[in-house]
Amino acid sequence: MRTLGSPLFALLQQQAQGGAVPEGYVGLVARSSPVSKVVLLVLAVFSVVSWGIILYKLFVFRRAERQTAQFLDVFRRSNKFSEVQAVCRSLAESPLVGLFQSGYAELTAQLRQPAAADVSASNPRGVAARPTLKSLTSVDRALMRASVVEINKLERHIPFLATTASLTPFVGLLGTVLGIMSAFEGIGQTGSTNLGVVAPGIAEALIATAAGLFAAIPAVYFYNHLTNKVKIYASEMDDFAMEFLNISERNFT
Repeated sequence: MRTLGSPLFALLQQQAQGGAVPEGYVGLVARSSPVSKVVLLVLAVFSVVSWGIILYKLFVFRRAERQTAQFLDVFRRSNKFSEVQAVCRSLAESPLVGLFQSGYAELTAQLRQPAAADVSASNPRGVAARPTLKSLTSVDRALMRASVVEINKLERHIPFLATTASLTPFVGLLGTVLGIMSAFEGIGQTGSTNLGVVAPGIAEALIATAAGLFAAIPAVYFYNHLTNKVKIYASEMDDFAMEFLNISERNFT
């Protein structure tokens, strides 16, 4: 921060003292109009927030992917759902854990309901029958509800990237249009069409378009990347739900 902050502080101090403004992109920003600086500030906020979301979601998805692989390994090696339930707390970042816990809760609620006594010639004492599922459809609905909740959690904050990708180019274009209008107004006041007079104003105006594209391009790429990740997780949840239902039907009906 000190390395980046010192040149910026020196630039502001130099401007305050009326010194020469450095060349390059920093100079273009420093010489731009107040309206252009507001536009650049808005674009900088969009860019910073977008990169924060991108880095956060990449971290969350990588951790979820790792824990999903561990959870599926435990789920397929275990003989009882209670054994899987015991490890859910340590693998809570996996979206499959939410599905399993919802389906397991519905399954347990149905199996805990008292079964009617079976009075027949083979069972004259009326011993209670083995607990069975009353409705496999209810378990399916519980899994579907949990799937929607998990997908909403995965998609959280991602729409902001779409907003950034679609909005920032137009904000940058607005800054460019206002800057070019100001440049032409200056040409009209001076009455000179010399390239040395025209070019700096147009260059200062175009920096806003460049900043808009700088904010939009990463947002477009990572929005598509993260959205595709969510689709893959949704497919994995559908596969897991069918596997859970098959095991439930095979063992409890």
